[in-house]
Amino acid sequence: MTDHKLNNPQPFSNKLDLWLKSDSPKTLAAMNDVFAEKSFAISFLLLMSIPSLPIPTGGITHVFEAITILLAIEQIIGLRTIWTPKSLGKREIPISIIKKALPFLIRRIKWFEKYSRPRFSKFLANPIVNSMFGIIILGLALIAITAVPFSGLDTLPSLGIVFISLGLILEDIVGAIVGILIGLAGVAVIFGLSQIIVNLIH
Repeated sequence: MTDHKLNNPQPFSNKLDLWLKSDSPKTLAAMNDVFAEKSFAISFLLLMSIPSLPIPTGGITHVFEAITILLAIEQIIGLRTIWTPKSLGKREIPISIIKKALPFLIRRIKWFEKYSRPRFSKFLANPIVNSMFGIIILGLALIAITAVPFSGLDTLPSLGIVFISLGLILEDIVGAIVGILIGLAGVAVIFGLSQIIVNLIH
C-alpha cells in the first residue's frame, strides 16, 4: 500500500485508516509529510486517543500527554507544521498501541463524521484562533498529565482534546465546542474530587 492513495478524496476516517495500515513509518515526521498543515490536530488526535480510552494503558499515557504539551506550545507560537528533534520525529508509535487503539478510534471518527460538516471553516483556519485552540489543548493536556496515575481521571480531558482535534480536522466548530465542554467537565470532576479528598483529610 502506497502513500499516493492517501491523496484520494474520501472520509478522513478512511484516509487515517489507510495511513495507519500502510507500510510507511508511523512517526511524527511521516505524519507531517502526509497530512501537512493538519498534522498538529491529527497528532493530538492520535496521541490523546490513548489516554481517552477506558482501558488500562500501563502508565504510557503520560508520555503521549507530554508530547501533546510540547506540540501545543508549537501551535500556540504559530508554527504551521510540526517541529521535533530528529530522535523524537523518527520514533514510531508502538505497534501494540496502534492495534489496541485503532479499532476504537476509527469507530469514534466514523460516528463523528456522520453528524459533522464544515462549519465556520475560515474562522477555524485563522492563525489567532489556531493559537487559542493550542492554549486550550495545552491546558487540558496539563490537567491530564497531573491526574493521579492509573486513576482514569485523565480520560475526560483527553477525550475533550480528541473532539477538539476532530473539529479542527473536519473544520467543524461544533465538534470543537463539544470537545471544550467535555474537557471542562473533566476538569470539574478532577477538581471536585480533589476538594472532597482535601475535606476528608481536614
